[in-house]
Amino acid sequence: MRIFAVGATGFIGRSLVPALVDRGHEVTVLARGTVPFPPHPRIHVLSGNPMQAGPWQQAVADHEAVINLAGASIATRWTQEAKKRILDSRVVSTRNLVAALAGLPPKTLVCANAVGYFGDSGDALLDDDAPAGKGFLAEVAAAWQDAALEATAHGHRGVITRFGVVLGPGGGALAQMLPIFRLGLGGRLGSGQQWFPWVHIRDVVDAIAFALEHPHVQGPINVVAPETVTNAQFTAALGKTLGRPTLLPVPAWVLRLVLGEAAAMLLSSLRCVPKRLMEWDFCFSYPDVATALRHATQA
Repeated sequence: MRIFAVGATGFIGRSLVPALVDRGHEVTVLARGTVPFPPHPRIHVLSGNPMQAGPWQQAVADHEAVINLAGASIATRWTQEAKKRILDSRVVSTRNLVAALAGLPPKTLVCANAVGYFGDSGDALLDDDAPAGKGFLAEVAAAWQDAALEATAHGHRGVITRFGVVLGPGGGALAQMLPIFRLGLGGRLGSGQQWFPWVHIRDVVDAIAFALEHPHVQGPINVVAPETVTNAQFTAALGKTLGRPTLLPVPAWVLRLVLGEAAAMLLSSLRCVPKRLMEWDFCFSYPDVATALRHATQA
């Protein structure tokens, strides 16, 4: 399969592209700068900016599938400027991809998304069909999903991969957590009772490949591990993995003081389950948090 990949030079893409090539696929990476992949006959690099219409859109026609992982980091204070950057980096890039798909024979679009779509939901069990919630991240995820599903109006198969917190060595959320936890300064956030949706990067990569290779997969799917844990349970598991205490909680008011509205991404409760992936007999390589953390903290 020939695959056109956008936003594939980040944490997920660095694992995804080589894995797709290992599975026999050919990948064209749209990039604005250098790419983190060694030369390979089945990895091609195309210069272009997904935020702007351009000649790169014509190249989409030569591929059977498109993957969109583009999106600015949410790990910042949510000023009005930052909010616009977070929203536009996802929605505008997706609209440009959908525009490139217009008028083409049926293809597959796999578009990243986030479980933030559900908003702060307490103890409610959130499967793939749960409704959108409230809050900035929920609004971004909903707009992002709507933009991607416009591809179905052109006759294409659309898959929305809603990621939990992605754990893996060499980047992602753990890259920010590990220095603090290795010093023995880690602790639960707020009450610690909020549900913490997570997934190992190996399972993210395999879920995307599964979606590409199985035509029956379509619509939104929760790409989260089957084991649900609270923030306190995750914190304890990470401390145990590192052999460090986790006795220094961070009160919710401190997070709100430091991060403002963005504290919601750490304090929201999202008890997500991968209902569809499990119904489709998807095999998780890291279904429990202890095993996932043992691998993800290796460095």
